[in-house]
Amino acid sequence: SPLDAFRRVVRGRPDAILTTRGMVARGWEALDSGVGLIIRITGGFTVLGGKFEEAMISSVAHSLKLGATGVAVTVKFGHERESEFTRQASLVADDCYTWGMPLMTEVWPAGKNVDKPSNLAAVKLGARAAAEYGTDIVKTFYPGTEEGCAEVVAGCPVPVVVLGGEKADAPIETFQMVEASIKAGAAGIAMGRNVWGQPDPTRMIEALRGIVHDGWSAEQADSFFGRKG
Repeated sequence: SPLDAFRRVVRGRPDAILTTRGMVARGWEALDSGVGLIIRITGGFTVLGGKFEEAMISSVAHSLKLGATGVAVTVKFGHERESEFTRQASLVADDCYTWGMPLMTEVWPAGKNVDKPSNLAAVKLGARAAAEYGTDIVKTFYPGTEEGCAEVVAGCPVPVVVLGGEKADAPIETFQMVEASIKAGAAGIAMGRNVWGQPDPTRMIEALRGIVHDGWSAEQADSFFGRKG
């Protein structure tokens, strides 16, 4: 169940959980562990609709009431509604400044001039733009190489964390991407299905912590993840 996955991830001691207000309301007891809480406050569409319809689904003030240590929004740079998404995120940045709340922006390159969301030039542009409208942390795609990731980090004046993207064929692929990202200067990672989609999300988190915080190689993390207990 989603709540069981939530609890198993928390047991791995991630720095923070990125989730929605509904999950917080139903899994509150799982957060008594010092794990940070980032609440997504934009969204509002499903795969059933067939198109991207990002809208406000909560607020900074309500997130504070739930104990959030940060909030997150998504901006699709290059989308036909880019100006609307950017204005929405900028207003959230104003609220975050007022309340002293850190803001994470998921930078998602899109549009007719972008062949894929991990396009290096598009990721660099989106990350810089998000920083300029006031975000505190950029969450975005790994652009395919360590060198490319280093370019993104160098051009963005706020910390960059790398998202997981599509489900990897094997954990080693995730570990290799994370190792390269950290070597490139990324501040960390923000992953979904490549963590909770594993048979043992707790151990996956522990392996990823090894890379991000302890300097493990991808091979060390994979060896740890493959061991029992």
